[in-house]
Amino acid sequence: MDVVEMIAAADERSLAASGLACLDRCLPLLADETDVLRPLWAGIAAGEDGWADRLATARAALDATPVADEAAAPVRRMIGAAPSEWAPGPLAEWATACSALALELHQDLDPSGGADGPLVTGEQRRQLQILEVLSATPGGAGLRRALDLSVEGQRVLRAALSRRARAAQGAS
Repeated sequence: MDVVEMIAAADERSLAASGLACLDRCLPLLADETDVLRPLWAGIAAGEDGWADRLATARAALDATPVADEAAAPVRRMIGAAPSEWAPGPLAEWATACSALALELHQDLDPSGGADGPLVTGEQRRQLQILEVLSATPGGAGLRRALDLSVEGQRVLRAALSRRARAAQGAS
């Protein structure tokens, strides 16, 4: 199964976690503080209870963060587009859009610039792993593993951003 098929078959918890994980991995583009979405991760375990409030808190925290790079603007918009409603339709639409955005941003940052570059293939692999873990592991253990995979993706993206900055400094 590919990511789109897995999203179509996912429950609300997996959809919310999948979308959030994609944005969490792209967060280094937007903020140095990458723990701002942690309350949402905790909220996914509770399901619908508190999702809307935690989402509003995360949005407010991210809105207070200055955008230093144009690449961060789509990440902020996608967080703003997260549905307050805990329902399969809106969450699936959002998770699909987050998946596509994460892949696009990784492709833009990939030195090869191609859809099969290492950053892109790594992001695709993480998206699949997260959806597989969430569907196979109910409860907090699946969410913990999804968060671990997301943190790994943040480190990869931070390293790519660092290489890009060093290359830009060397060129100037």
